[in-house]
Formats: sequence, C-alpha cells, structure tokens
Amino acid sequence: MDVVKAAQLSGRTLEKVVVHPLVLLSIVDHYNRVARDTRKRVVGVLLGTSSRGSVDVTNSYAVPFEEDDKDPRIWFLDHNYHESMFSMFKRINAKEHVVGWYSTGPKLRENDLDIHALFNNYVPQPCPGDY
Repeated sequence: MDVVKAAQLSGRTLEKVVVHPLVLLSIVDHYNRVARDTRKRVVGVLLGTSSRGSVDVTNSYAVPFEEDDKDPRIWFLDHNYHESMFSMFKRINAKEHVVGWYSTGPKLRENDLDIHALFNNYVPQPCPGDY
C-alpha cells in the first residue's frame, strides 16, 4: 500500500520528527568512508519509534548500495544485509523499527521512488510525510 494512501486512510498527522545526533554522525561517517571525493551516494536505514504523530529517529545503519552512473534504473541494494542487520538491532532494542531511509546527494533521483517502495515493506505503520 502506498504511504500517502495509508496516511489518508488512517487520518493521522505527523507533527514532530526528532533525529538524534548519533544518527546524523553515523550518516556523515558512512558517506566519508564510502563516497568521499566521488560522485557516488550512500543509502542506509533509519530506526526508531513512532507514536501519536511523532517519530523519534534513534539509530541508523548503512546498507550496501550500487547504482549505474549511466542508467539510473539499474541499481542494487543488498536486501539480505538489511534484513540481517535489522534482526541484530531488534535483539538489542526490540522497540525500534524501520521508520525510514536516507541517501546522500544534491538531488532526488529517478530510482528513489523504487527504493522508497522497497523500504515501505519494512515500515509497520507509515506516517504522513514519510517520503
């Protein structure tokens, strides 16, 4: 089900998103390790909790990602790695779930909708604005 449709059906509104500093540092570290001084971008998962119109982003992890420079429709995201990492994070904090994903770069890309659709499968209760 599409995020927007789910949000319209539920009638909920998203009032606040809190991103913890560790998450921002992890994203910057991921970019510096993998894509610094290149034109590549990095992709990862945002973990946290959501309730009563508020999303609390408390953790994140990098996911192996590659895309073709010439054809944006060709990309690879390692599903097995994501599922393995998410399983390990669940053992540490069972309350955290996938609340979104991140990517670096100056603009949105054509394949971002496909990546978003993939991660929608892991978001238990989509919130309006989770796109």
